[in-house]
Amino acid sequence: MAYNFAEELRWRGMIHDIMPGTEELLEKEVVTGYIGFDPTADSLHIGSMVQIILLMHLQRAGHRPIALVGGATGMIGDPSGKSDERNLLTQDILDKNIAGVQSVLSRFIDFEKGDDATKAVLVNNYDWMKNFSLIDFARDVGKHITVNYMMAKDSVKKRVQGEGEGMSFTEFTYQLFQGYDYVHLYENMGCKLQIGGSDQWGNITTGTELVRRKLGGKAYALTTPLVTKADGTKFGKTESGNVWLDTDKTSVYKFFQFWINATDEDAINWIKIFTFLDKETCESLIEEHAKDPGYRVLQKRLAEEVTVMVHGREAYDTALKASQILFSKTVTPEQWSEFNQETLLDIFEGVPQAEIAKDALKDGVDPVTLMADLTSFLPSNSEVRRALKENSLSINKNKINAETVITTDNLIAENMLLLQRGKRNYFLVLVK
Repeated sequence: MAYNFAEELRWRGMIHDIMPGTEELLEKEVVTGYIGFDPTADSLHIGSMVQIILLMHLQRAGHRPIALVGGATGMIGDPSGKSDERNLLTQDILDKNIAGVQSVLSRFIDFEKGDDATKAVLVNNYDWMKNFSLIDFARDVGKHITVNYMMAKDSVKKRVQGEGEGMSFTEFTYQLFQGYDYVHLYENMGCKLQIGGSDQWGNITTGTELVRRKLGGKAYALTTPLVTKADGTKFGKTESGNVWLDTDKTSVYKFFQFWINATDEDAINWIKIFTFLDKETCESLIEEHAKDPGYRVLQKRLAEEVTVMVHGREAYDTALKASQILFSKTVTPEQWSEFNQETLLDIFEGVPQAEIAKDALKDGVDPVTLMADLTSFLPSNSEVRRALKENSLSINKNKINAETVITTDNLIAENMLLLQRGKRNYFLVLVK
């Protein structure tokens, strides 16, 4: 074994519940373990990163990971942690989501590494559920688990006792479907371990119980704590929504900024959870950060490690340069030339914008004309003059005065001007 899987997770704070005997199993043999991903969207966001990283740890520790995409369970919807029933997805949307989730997982898990006994596998539970009739499922699966057992699960109990809108039979059966996944993987692929978030413990133990009652086998379970933010807000979300693992949904710059803006308390936890840095390195970084929190050494290393893992070194370097530009006092034309229009639009997404004709800059314009007449950056000529007297106006991160003349020579990325008042008041001009 490359390292002890359970010990590695424990010092990282990544074990919430672990079934007795699981650690001993992991120490004595190569274990096949699986994690399920329901295709509720056509990508995965950083809320799924813990589970992805767990599969990566499992593979690095010399065990065999299975990534399961829930093509069948995704048709039902997991009630765990939900007070209301999910909307059912159409087949077309579900197929698109499955393909997207599989694509994301393939970027992190090496499905080619190892021999038949250790090679990671990507499966879809629709493949073994699609030909199951209701009668067969009720006879072969349902008879092994009592309603009393199912009702005792927190995901069911809360809904039945009045939280939300109650629970349909569809969602009530979810734990049986997920439990049967474990039976199938145990019987056909020798899978003895299921891993998931702590909210999945009920569903996972239904699976271990089904393996015991239906097959007479012994299956194991391990769950991780749900990641939270120190301020109590939901992990993985910003004011603009989820932070996704695909650049067409969340730009690399915004992804990088999520990690670089982590609080000190969050960064101390996340450096252990979301990176593969060893214990000594993590402890050294935490100690260094404590000496000078203002330098944000933890956040910088966290942002680097996670952004490189998800998007690659080149994308990280671009995001870092963009961040440095935004927080620097002056930027040279040479520095701006490193960014294309698409990157700059990503960086300044949400910043107020206006379009002007290129001819307007042909003979040059003064700041008052540009900022009050041609755009709505500042409300009036007098406001522009007041800001000029305060020396608070910049174009492309360079200070200007009343004598400044703006021409097409000032354009960045061929057709943009970045106006700024003070430190945080930005405005993007698109020159067409």
